[in-house]
Amino acid sequence: MEDTPGLEREVTQLHADICSALADPRRILLLYAISESPRNVSDLAIDIGISQPAASRHLKILRERGLVQAIRRGASVEYNLADHRLIDALDLLRTVLRDRIAYRASLLDH
Repeated sequence: MEDTPGLEREVTQLHADICSALADPRRILLLYAISESPRNVSDLAIDIGISQPAASRHLKILRERGLVQAIRRGASVEYNLADHRLIDALDLLRTVLRDRIAYRASLLDH
């Protein structure tokens, strides 16, 4: 593996790209909604309480970063997760965050 430093840089950049896609809470909510069942943009917008144009913009970012796939179903486009392990990663991060919140709360109790 001569090009390990180059590969490492590429993986690190992809990691940063995914993290920037997850930097907006609405995109995280979209991912969780899509993980429950594939849906079109209108249904997703209603589910998370944003406008359809806003949902489209967020889905475009998720699609560009390879986190969701758009599949044409007749006249509409349905969004699916590109990799279901993403939800496992998000759930793990939420567990870490809940533990941090619980720890901070325990400090206040003393």
